[in-house]
Amino acid sequence: MSAATQTSTTVAVTDVGITFSSKRSHVSALEGINLNIEQGEFVTIAGPSGCGKSTLLKAVAGLTLPTTGSVHLRGSEVTAPRQDIGYVFQRAALLEWRNVRGNILLQAEMRGMDAGTARRRADELIEMTGLKGFEKALPHELSGGMQQRVSLCRALLHEPNVLLMDEPFGALDALTRERMNVELNRIWAETGTTVMLVTHSVAEAVYLASRVVVMSPRPGRIVEEHIVDLPKRRDYAATLEDPEFHRVSARVRELLGATGAEE
Repeated sequence: MSAATQTSTTVAVTDVGITFSSKRSHVSALEGINLNIEQGEFVTIAGPSGCGKSTLLKAVAGLTLPTTGSVHLRGSEVTAPRQDIGYVFQRAALLEWRNVRGNILLQAEMRGMDAGTARRRADELIEMTGLKGFEKALPHELSGGMQQRVSLCRALLHEPNVLLMDEPFGALDALTRERMNVELNRIWAETGTTVMLVTHSVAEAVYLASRVVVMSPRPGRIVEEHIVDLPKRRDYAATLEDPEFHRVSARVRELLGATGAEE
């Protein structure tokens, strides 16, 4: 990797292949993945179930190491779990005995952050995500959407360079999912964080992204990438009527239809 690439690219995935082996079988999850993501991009990854989308996120996070090829994050090779990323899973995974603020600050405790700095940052995120007034609420007192907001706050507390999101809204009802899409778009526009998000939803992929990456069935390969030429800050209803949204969505649907993906 050249020095120029190191300084201009936040995430660089180079010819990555990942094979899972056991005594009984060898499963090729990813093959020949090449993907560069610049600082501040929002890249969504769409593809059929089992194509390796989540495996790709784990490779960027350092949770799964490539069998072939390499992953670089901010110029350094990923060879172990990274501390400079945030990770949001499909389920909020909150501690039931901790309130909203306590769940968010768990990140600070695990990382040894300065307590005062962490509390101030938590207050900013609580305000930003519309959780003000719910700081003392326990997880069972929150809706699914609000739980995911807490999870998002926790992932952003240490101001990560890259935010990885693995189908974070898949378990929510359609209306709540739309609201979370709008909220995430606003947060991305305000923070400039580099985001990689895995989704099965074409509408979600195109609405949120500055670029959509479409993957093939296993072993996962990148089939096509599409720039989404829309404003960074997006009104939901207006975006869904925009010709650019329809252009990219139609192509992504065509590709996923050919691979048998869900929407």
